Amino acid sequence: MTSPTYDVVAIGNAIVDVLSQADDAFITEQGMAKGSMQLVFSPAEADALYAKMGPGIEASGGSAANTVAAIAALGGRTGFIGQVANDQLGEVFAHDIRASGVAFTTETRDGEPTTARCLIFVTPDGQRTMNTFLGASQFLPESALDRDLIASGAILYLEGYLWDPEEPRQAMRAAIEVARKAGRKVAFTLSDVFCISRHGADFRDLMAKGLLDIMFANESEILALMEVEDFEEAVAAAAAQVPLLVVTRSEKGAIAVSGSQRASVGAEPIEKVVDTTGAGDLFAAGFLSGQAQGKSLEQSLRLGAICAAEIISHYGARPMCDMKALVAEKLG
Repeated sequence: MTSPTYDVVAIGNAIVDVLSQADDAFITEQGMAKGSMQLVFSPAEADALYAKMGPGIEASGGSAANTVAAIAALGGRTGFIGQVANDQLGEVFAHDIRASGVAFTTETRDGEPTTARCLIFVTPDGQRTMNTFLGASQFLPESALDRDLIASGAILYLEGYLWDPEEPRQAMRAAIEVARKAGRKVAFTLSDVFCISRHGADFRDLMAKGLLDIMFANESEILALMEVEDFEEAVAAAAAQVPLLVVTRSEKGAIAVSGSQRASVGAEPIEKVVDTTGAGDLFAAGFLSGQAQGKSLEQSLRLGAICAAEIISHYGARPMCDMKALVAEKLG
């Protein structure tokens, strides 16, 4: 087995995030469930909602893409595989992610649908309500996989959100095979309770077959996945099947379980929650970065908490400060 060129290579939805402030009344008027993510199924519907947005910020996004961009900001070596269309938003995504130091080699896709976009409305309490048009990101074929890139990453990181459509699901299954043949680890983030409601059996099958080395979940997701109501019961059941389980618990912090080892940290103190977009993505970035550096479970959790706290202190899901300097200041 050759030494890895990259710390983490991720596969996920390639999405351009558009963030704008909104009040609770607007959320209600538009029939949105505050704090949720709902899918927009047509470009026309996405355009109509986009027209109602106030001044916004556009940047490349997507859960796994946010994670590898943040690992790069921490000094790590990362790559990303995701599908964009041959259009303006596709150019925005590709430029942004490459500018953040992430290797991105996936070829653009011609024709409809357009590049994915996520219209995010942030209310004064920092809650984000997301409306996602998945567009071209849902058409990532197995043929688009950069197998050399996957084999050269110490960890392959997969996004649960992308498990819905058939083409990317088959691509991710193929990617798992490439990574395992190369002797690499496979990490999986459950992404959303709704993903589990549709694909929980698949996810449990991946665990049972020993195909996952690291799994990320939040409290609601781990309960849904293991189909129990008690948190500790869910953690014990999942940890028995995954070598490393990481569960975030919002203001209660996070835990990591690896065999007989268990570590926990509290949430990092923050003056004000501005926008929770990307909190889980950045926590995963900090944790994986810690693991890549050979840090302990507790140190990796702390790094995750620091990254999550930075991201919820401002709008957007990409760091707005020197992350290496922030970590040095916090951890010494």
